Amino acid sequence: MKRYLITAALPYTNGPIHIGHLSGVYIPADIYSRYLRLCGREVVFICGSDEHGVAISIKASKEKTTPKSIIDKYDKVIRKSFETFGISFDNYSRTSRQIHYDTASEFFQKLNSSKKFIEMTSDQLYDNSSKKFLADRFVSGTCPLCSNKEAYGDQCEKCGSSLNATDLVNPKSTLSGDKPILKKTKHWYLPLNKYENFIKDWILVKHKDDWKINVYGQVKSWIEQGLKPRAVTRDLDWGIPVPTKEAEGKVLYVWFDAPIGYISSTKEWALQNKKKWEDYWKNDETELVHFIGKDNIVFHCIIFPSMLKAHGEYILPKNVPANEFLNLEGDKISTSKNWAVWIHEYLKDFPDKQDVMRYVLTANMPETKDSDFSWKDFQAKNNNELVAIYGNYVNRVVVLINKYYEGKVPAPKFYTNKDKEIINSVKLLRDKIGFAIEKFRFRESNSEMINIARIGNKYLADNEPWKLINIDPGRTKTILFISIQIVSALAFLSEPFLPFTSSKLKEILKIKKQIIWNDILNFNIIKPGQKISKESFLFEKVEDKAISNQYQKLERNKK
Repeated sequence: MKRYLITAALPYTNGPIHIGHLSGVYIPADIYSRYLRLCGREVVFICGSDEHGVAISIKASKEKTTPKSIIDKYDKVIRKSFETFGISFDNYSRTSRQIHYDTASEFFQKLNSSKKFIEMTSDQLYDNSSKKFLADRFVSGTCPLCSNKEAYGDQCEKCGSSLNATDLVNPKSTLSGDKPILKKTKHWYLPLNKYENFIKDWILVKHKDDWKINVYGQVKSWIEQGLKPRAVTRDLDWGIPVPTKEAEGKVLYVWFDAPIGYISSTKEWALQNKKKWEDYWKNDETELVHFIGKDNIVFHCIIFPSMLKAHGEYILPKNVPANEFLNLEGDKISTSKNWAVWIHEYLKDFPDKQDVMRYVLTANMPETKDSDFSWKDFQAKNNNELVAIYGNYVNRVVVLINKYYEGKVPAPKFYTNKDKEIINSVKLLRDKIGFAIEKFRFRESNSEMINIARIGNKYLADNEPWKLINIDPGRTKTILFISIQIVSALAFLSEPFLPFTSSKLKEILKIKKQIIWNDILNFNIIKPGQKISKESFLFEKVEDKAISNQYQKLERNKK
């Protein structure tokens, strides 16, 4: 039986997560994992905190504390946000754990002993005052491509270009503010140029038709520029020590260390569940899917696969369905400028509205191009779709069955051709939802899910069972029996998108059994005579004041 190993990009523990992270990575990964489980497939959904790298050292320096205290603080915040938001990881680990240190070290040693690395000495920027080599974000300066004066040593956030610290014009140390000097240092490099033909064949030929166009396009662009050797070690004091005597004082570069976190997190899960982790990473019966954001495409489609290929024992991802960026109120989300909607704050302001945010972010998901989140759209989608369409339909059906049949599901008498058409149309939507999810078209699948409630509302409005209760009671029973079947279908079909609503709806309908996706709407979920609850409200309106408060918060927080 085919297994599915789903990974979501490891969030960096130098701060909390925001709606851009959810929209780009974690909600699509969760929808996909939940759907596969509903289909009865074997799924392991893996993630964990990425706890090494320069940004954490910088954060610790600014807050006058240690990197350990930073990662402990934000791992707790991020972990709680994911749990409260309903992201259904099977294992959420940390790259600071011993199992990861061991796994990353073993991976490096395997490649090193089999001569997959090249060793090179080069000139690197060095801060004489701090007596440290300056990697990545320890250097700032002017971008050589767009002249942005606030570019970092690894990337210009204005034009999005990847950079080397030595590329910057007028570089300065973020530690001391001094102009750095060039000093020679030795590092280990993965010669990506040797894997260029492998990447071309694997992605540009074999996956030309089944990978997203934005992912394919970025990989193609990098290949056309020509791949170059990339360092796997760094002169830093925070990270996993390079496991060779020649590299004393150096650590594994975070881009090499972090993706191995998927493997170590799987190992951790396997130990806890008495499974063989190799079945998920070294067996062709496993389908590996990486969910990542736009800024991680190169790492997951070129660098990490090259690492796996160099090792020789691992499977390659079947797909890497990366999303683009989500903007906020027309502007780019910026953590440094505090222009973001932070999830831990949202959960305090809207403690029972996880599904509302999930729905809105899925409806606006940046699947192949950047998209935008606005609080007014959040309010409109909640009030006009979740409340007025989904919630209204469920409420009408539950109220009518309680009113006419004391909450007991009536037995149908006779199906008209129109009844059969409605049933078939909902089954067709069920199949469309599943197909769209499997193609990573989550906006489309989310839209089809709400269309089921639209169909249900129209069916009630067209048939008006409340007018037939005394004229044709048998017809009223049939209409409401079909209607409650559609409601029960919604309870399962909306689970990948609205897990909290799904659970609440199952409680209202008193459904305790689990149904496989293709069995939904086979009329065996709720049977005649089953008693349902009187409670029927799933959503409530978001008032203008709540939205006004969010706009005021954005302005207060903006730096």
